[in-house]
Amino acid sequence: MSDIDKLIDDALDAEERDLMHRIGDEPDYFTQVFGIFRGKTGWASAVLVVVQLLMFIAGVWMALRFFDAASPLEALRWGLPAATLILMALIVKMAFWPQIHIQRLSQELKRIELQVVRLRKN
Repeated sequence: MSDIDKLIDDALDAEERDLMHRIGDEPDYFTQVFGIFRGKTGWASAVLVVVQLLMFIAGVWMALRFFDAASPLEALRWGLPAATLILMALIVKMAFWPQIHIQRLSQELKRIELQVVRLRKN
């Protein structure tokens, strides 16, 4: 716990302290990642993960065929789609990062709201 968290915890009364503990600390990485599958948009995240996985597997398969190609034309036929699919899989995977950061920001906003309510009481 950082110094500012300790000062905030000391300033809170019992009810507010209980609420802060229910909000909790920042979750670990895997909790945040698996958190994208909860809520109203959880199904869309699951679909994107499946699509991303399929694109990556197809891209790797095509890349293996690229390395086995005997002619330059055959290498292009396998190499360009392989590179495209692997890059698309990467782009889809990177689309999840903003969602993870939104959840982290939402948790911090809850803490700020609690502090504002506390200041209004005084």
